[in-house]
Amino acid sequence: MLKLLISMLFLIPLCFIPRGWWMVQCMLFMMTFMFMLMGMVSSFFMNLSYFMGCDVLSYSLILLSFWICVLMVTASESTYRTMNYDMFFLVLVVVLLGLLYCTFSSMNLFMFYVFFESSLIPTLFLILGWGYQPERLQAGIYLLFYTLLASLPLLIGLFYVGDIQFSFWLPLCSKGNFSYVFCYLALVMAFLVKMPMFLVHLWLPKAHVEAPVSGSMILAGVLLKLGGYGLLRVFGMLTWSGLMFNYIWVGISLMGGVIVSLICLRQTDLKALIAYSSVAHMGIVLGGLMTLTQWGFSGSLTLMLAHGLCSSGLFCLANICYERMGSRSLLINRGMMNFMPSMTLWWFLLSSCNMAAPPSLNLLSEISLLNSMVSWTWVTMIMLGFLSFFSAAYTLYLYSYSQHGKIYSGMYSCAMGYAREYHLLFLHWIPLNVLILKSEPWMLWL
Repeated sequence: MLKLLISMLFLIPLCFIPRGWWMVQCMLFMMTFMFMLMGMVSSFFMNLSYFMGCDVLSYSLILLSFWICVLMVTASESTYRTMNYDMFFLVLVVVLLGLLYCTFSSMNLFMFYVFFESSLIPTLFLILGWGYQPERLQAGIYLLFYTLLASLPLLIGLFYVGDIQFSFWLPLCSKGNFSYVFCYLALVMAFLVKMPMFLVHLWLPKAHVEAPVSGSMILAGVLLKLGGYGLLRVFGMLTWSGLMFNYIWVGISLMGGVIVSLICLRQTDLKALIAYSSVAHMGIVLGGLMTLTQWGFSGSLTLMLAHGLCSSGLFCLANICYERMGSRSLLINRGMMNFMPSMTLWWFLLSSCNMAAPPSLNLLSEISLLNSMVSWTWVTMIMLGFLSFFSAAYTLYLYSYSQHGKIYSGMYSCAMGYAREYHLLFLHWIPLNVLILKSEPWMLWL
């Protein structure tokens, strides 16, 4: 595990080579495929080195981090073209990737906390440095304070666990049982904010709308998954208190998913719509995860991977439209089928994945999450029905409003995408639809 971390450290000086943008991208691709070939498909921790180790859960999320970070560099070509501090941008991406790599592979709870929090700093710099509107300052402060306020109790909770178990080592701690309400709240709350759960989700749409395309991709693709990862790890210790209190979070996340889906139906900003749809999807993940069943755990991991690829691809599409039209408003991005006919296919493919159409990974994961919640209690069927219906409704709204209708009168030309953009969208869509053919590692990882 350390060999990849050290290669990331040595990649940082290469970011300062003039015109070295594509070289860094190629090196990142090479590291991604190296990691892919390490193939740690086991429910035990493997490749142990110092404080790091890797099981299926860590492996899949590290691989997602690598993939999304490489595609961030591909998508942000306008930063390179305009020479907008492109070297510092590359350094931030590599540092963020290193921090995420350490977060997902830490087997020491304290080290996990340190990297979990420090991944916030490069994200904040991405939003503040390369965002579009002046409101990005407010968005950055929202992001910072929501996360930091919830994560101080997490630190105290982890120290308490370490004090009781005499160890911070994850496999030892996960055998403990902590059935105190305050301990439960302290350990769970930071991850609920990071997910984000409805009621503590307000930082997410703001951060997404103000962030550059790379910021949106990493937020939707990987940073929301930190919350799910933390919960999957922590519920080994919180089984008893989870059985007592988890129904509260299931209720909030399902109700919140329906309310957020209704909010999606009246958005006019492309990015805000996709950001709110992320909250609805993570609501389903949270609901399934909180049932503490095998279906729920495996479905939540699979939906986290599927949502990371799908949502990131949709943000890329929104950015492609923004670069051509100069606006993200649905009122101006109308009739794009006339303006960019070849992009309409990608809008269709990624939108259909967003509403869990076969053969996407979203379908498999949503079926297993529905299974877990309905078998937990049939009352959830009501909200799940609404949630499924509205998720299809807002995705159709997004697709039909942006692609069909009368084209905005200010536009009178026809543009095609670059090969780079088709390549970028292809690399989002292919794993999303091919991984379902070999889904055993994610569905049977427990």
